[in-house]
Amino acid sequence: MTTHLTDAYLQTRSDTAPPQALPTSPNRRVQEARPQDVVQEDARRIVMEHLRAVTPALESLAQNAGTLAAWGVELASRLMTGQRLLAAGNGGSAAEAQHLTAELVGRFDGEREPFSAISLHAESSAVTAIANDYGFDRMFARQVSAHGRPGDILVLLSTSGRSPNLLHAVAAARAAGITTWALTGAGPNPLTECVDDFVAVEAQSANAQEGHLIALHAICRAFDAEVHRRRQEEQR
Repeated sequence: MTTHLTDAYLQTRSDTAPPQALPTSPNRRVQEARPQDVVQEDARRIVMEHLRAVTPALESLAQNAGTLAAWGVELASRLMTGQRLLAAGNGGSAAEAQHLTAELVGRFDGEREPFSAISLHAESSAVTAIANDYGFDRMFARQVSAHGRPGDILVLLSTSGRSPNLLHAVAAARAAGITTWALTGAGPNPLTECVDDFVAVEAQSANAQEGHLIALHAICRAFDAEVHRRRQEEQR
């Protein structure tokens, strides 16, 4: 009885067992690898196209080197006399605005004193309260009115130059006697038309945003150099 059950069980297992895979020939493995090679080559081509597209952004920044240098020097002059920097942007531009304020409150190249700089998107409770009560378009403007004082500087970042909340922030800054600068993508655009000064990076949106970070670092380098020069003059 046991033997018949065992034989039946083994026969059932044999009938339902999956067929053994046939050995894969070396030629078949090469053929199967080709589609993946094509995918990798396509990805590499896309990456190279993106990297080549950075060149126009760099060339645009080089053409505006004088403006970036002047911003760094002016920013040092104002912050060293007690003024404040406000910065704002949306999405990736918000991250870059916060990058700038971190460089000023912390440090960039070398050791120096901290300076007052606020990213207007970074205080989540204020941002959500204002957006809820007054609308997203007023999110930055109300903070500009709250934190800004005459002589302060507001830096706005936007690849499109069309964000309504940034345009409202410019209007609030003008009413408060605050200087406005903008880093944008290709211009002219509504933001370049209403600020006191701007640098428009003539490149695709993603590459313009990458150019903005380079511009911010260039400003910080000029800023640090001017702070160092002024501190040395004070010691003479």
